[in-house]
Amino acid sequence: MFSRTIQAIGETAFARLQSARVILFGVGGVGGWCAEALVRTGVQHLTIVDFDTIAPSNLNRQVVATAANIGSTKVEQMRTRLLSINPQADITALPMRYDADTADCFDFNQYNYILDAIDSLDCKMLLIHRATLSTATLFSSMGAARKYDPARIEVAEFWKVHGCPLARALRTRMKKADLLPAKKF
Repeated sequence: MFSRTIQAIGETAFARLQSARVILFGVGGVGGWCAEALVRTGVQHLTIVDFDTIAPSNLNRQVVATAANIGSTKVEQMRTRLLSINPQADITALPMRYDADTADCFDFNQYNYILDAIDSLDCKMLLIHRATLSTATLFSSMGAARKYDPARIEVAEFWKVHGCPLARALRTRMKKADLLPAKKF
């Protein structure tokens, strides 16, 4: 199944992928495609967290959404989909919101990578703060909504992101709340 991945990145990098422990917050428009790419590439240990259910408005943009599963929990449908791709994968689905009430349920030091695809500014800010206190590497998706030119997508350190209203709003809130990231992400 992974012969093309191994050809592209080599045996050593592939072994690191297979042993990595990843947690992904949000499996909607950005997170769902991310989860699928991770499993198709060789990530074996993935925890997915999302409280939401599939709605008709998800059908045109979310990989897990179909007319047949409207009303279903996104993470349960995503887990089923990911295991249909790789039945040997270790997929944990947590149907919950990451917020101040649930943040203490997560020990981020048990993960190598934390992926943030959360929409809510308050939840995103809390996740970033807590994740940057851990030993894990954090990747956070900023404003991808209503962006149509893939050539303009950039990867940058959070404080250097430009042209993104979401990142700008998040930085403003973080400064006002004195809830700054503990390290770069």
